[in-house]
Amino acid sequence: MLPSSAPPKLTALDIYQEQMKERNIKTEAYSSLKIGLFGVGLEAYWEQFEGLKERLEGYVSEVENKLRALHPQVVNLGLIDTPDKAFAAGHTFRQGDVDLIFLYVTTYALSSTILPVVQRAKVPVIILNLSPEAAIDYAAFNQMSNRVKMTGEWLAFCSTCPVPEIANVFSRTGIQFHQITGLLHQDEECWTEVSEWVEAAKVAHIMFHNRLGCMGHYYSGMLDIYTDLTQQYAHFGGHMEMIEVEELATFRKKVTDTEIQTRVELFYEAFAVQPDCSVEELQRAARTSIALDRLVAKYQLGSLAYYYKGTGNFDNEDTISSIILGNSLLTAHGVPVAGEYEIKNAQAMKIMDSFNAGGSFTEYYAMDYNADVVLMGHDGPGHMAIAEGKIKVRPLQVYHGKVGKGLSVEMSVKNGPVTLLSVVEKMDGKLLLLVAEAESVPGPILEIGNTNSRYRFSLGARKFVQTWNSYGPAHHCAVGIGHIASKIKKLGALLNMEVVQV
Repeated sequence: MLPSSAPPKLTALDIYQEQMKERNIKTEAYSSLKIGLFGVGLEAYWEQFEGLKERLEGYVSEVENKLRALHPQVVNLGLIDTPDKAFAAGHTFRQGDVDLIFLYVTTYALSSTILPVVQRAKVPVIILNLSPEAAIDYAAFNQMSNRVKMTGEWLAFCSTCPVPEIANVFSRTGIQFHQITGLLHQDEECWTEVSEWVEAAKVAHIMFHNRLGCMGHYYSGMLDIYTDLTQQYAHFGGHMEMIEVEELATFRKKVTDTEIQTRVELFYEAFAVQPDCSVEELQRAARTSIALDRLVAKYQLGSLAYYYKGTGNFDNEDTISSIILGNSLLTAHGVPVAGEYEIKNAQAMKIMDSFNAGGSFTEYYAMDYNADVVLMGHDGPGHMAIAEGKIKVRPLQVYHGKVGKGLSVEMSVKNGPVTLLSVVEKMDGKLLLLVAEAESVPGPILEIGNTNSRYRFSLGARKFVQTWNSYGPAHHCAVGIGHIASKIKKLGALLNMEVVQV
């Protein structure tokens, strides 16, 4: 008998990723998104047209199966065909804590059998106007000898008929709604729309339950990043925890030498540590990284914004000047970290990360008019999961404009489609989502120990910069991979926020 092979030894990075995964599962366990679904019809039809009800119920079940393939928690209330059932359905959805309702219009239905459902549930509603086939088989239909059966067959294709009535009543009663028009089967455009609404609802749900840590204070004089925290609550929900830097410094004192050595091993696995990085600086960064993990665990943080001068207190300065590698690890594992206490951008980064697009801290660096690209990046944490190759770790003698020196990260975002997102605070205090799609392109970057990339925009570098700036965003934004502007627009619709695409 051949001896069984031993399982492969887990690396320090494997262990860290598993720990972060378990933490994220525990954090999100209490807040799983629930999707509501109901079909509509007219009770008077069922006795008149044999088999119609069962046929339409089958269609609703098919929609349920397609939704469950996107998200497992679906509350399907079947066909609602009377006002009494509508009131009961509204209560059921509300008691079931659904976050989003798909209203599947299977055939003609009275608006009085629909309005109470969404009025009571008080959540966004998506109207599904889906035909079972691309067209009625006119020849076969017109050859039917029984006109009652002909009418029943027509009613099975009648989903589009009551949609104007529903839209009219929703509009006049102040109910926001969105429409998807297409086919029940073999309609990629239609079901991509459904998928994006589900994704957007997940992100809205994540943002509502997110705990954002605010550690330290604003970068003095950087007026564009100041924000009204209550407006952040008003638009996104969630919770903000005010955290003292001293608490992180205290956690550092309890880190053991063995833990530091393991974290340094993780650094070498996760990053491309450059030869000129000293052991002492790696150990200092490792101590802070472990302390950060404990701080995040204590407050169950899903994101973090920080900045601290740290002068006059050695422990605080030692902590803040060794924070970049730990922040980069967190950012790549579901806890995006924004420097310079940029709370708005921590929100933007969390949105991008929740769409599985990444979400790395960035700003204008320079313009390359010869190549017609904008160079963008930032010092501090980088999102290693969206980097082009391994992130390099380099020692810096100064953190420009900041106290201290230490290790920093240098990376470019993966070449290919990217999306930029900024949470903009307007003069009236309300927030808007400013979004742009671009391409991350290869080429020379500034090898200064910061994240930086080259982005090409369809309207050209000059026009992009002028247009983007015209909406008054802060100088920071979040960048993620893929073109996801359509998803962000849906998120804005669910959150009742203005969205502008440049």
